[in-house]
Amino acid sequence: MTKRLDPNSFDFPVEKIKSGFYSDIYFLRTQEILNQANQHPQVTVQIFQRDYATLCGIDEAIALIKRCAFHPENIKIKALHDGDKIEPWETVMLIEGDLADFAHLETIYLGLIARQTKVATNTSRSVAAANGKPVLFFPSRFDHYAVQEGDGYAAKIGGMSGVSTPANAVAWGIEAAGTIPHSLIAACGGDTLKATLLFDKYMDPKISRIALVDFNNDCVNTSLAIARELGDRLSGVRLDTSGNMVDVSLIGQMGHFKPTGVNEQLVRNVREALDREGFQHVKIVVSGGFNPERIRLFEENHVPVDVYAVGSSIFATNVDFTADIVLVDGKPCAKTGRSYNPNSRLEVVE
Repeated sequence: MTKRLDPNSFDFPVEKIKSGFYSDIYFLRTQEILNQANQHPQVTVQIFQRDYATLCGIDEAIALIKRCAFHPENIKIKALHDGDKIEPWETVMLIEGDLADFAHLETIYLGLIARQTKVATNTSRSVAAANGKPVLFFPSRFDHYAVQEGDGYAAKIGGMSGVSTPANAVAWGIEAAGTIPHSLIAACGGDTLKATLLFDKYMDPKISRIALVDFNNDCVNTSLAIARELGDRLSGVRLDTSGNMVDVSLIGQMGHFKPTGVNEQLVRNVREALDREGFQHVKIVVSGGFNPERIRLFEENHVPVDVYAVGSSIFATNVDFTADIVLVDGKPCAKTGRSYNPNSRLEVVE
């Protein structure tokens, strides 16, 4: 049996959750009515979604129920596991108990499962497209900071190779990773070589030296200048050319491909230039608008990329979950169009 995460490992604001602070008001009113009417049937709530996806957030949802429900000892749960591949309409969790004990949690558990499944699904699609090459999780700047820890866990479930913030990295037990940023280059007057040398001088040697080489829109010459200076200490270069810019190395090659941004020919130009001068060890990292479709196209065309960094596309598509009461006191009772859908893959949660 796959081991689940410890419910006590999650940092819930328990009293705020129990008070209904994060709950849709209609669930709180339902709870109040049931308690005042002394109506306490045993209900079975069934959770599903409508797409092919990589499930995540289940362990946190279980922890939420165990720690923030009323009388959680009376609630029975059956569930799939984080990382399971799921199909449309497949039941991923069943919750059985007195609805008044956990009605206030529906908004929260549906939201956290949806969020983490979205991240796990979209990261897993990028990883699958990359054909075994590392894919880095770099989207944290595109969303609220409070989601970073859960997103990092979901990225791990999705198979990513690294994350960019310490919060992302909590679930991994590793340090965050990243390249030299544009801001350091700007602080050095736009001198990429100077910024890279400062990074090399002051950062721990165990941190990979990966230079960002598009600041002056001349990736080939910038890459060569840095490689000549750092030699074996240079692990890689990152191409992050803006989608509305054409790198200077492409000016004489335009006519048969879209020349803007990080395109196939730009990567080939950098690779060929590095190889010509004996810098075959320098890896090429690409970023800027990469999604599963674009990664897959690069791989099909054998573009010499070593590492992909993926950002906002991780949040581009949602995976929405629904919860329905399907049994009341063990008897079918669901809205028209929904019914109890047992799943032999569900495991009883102890």
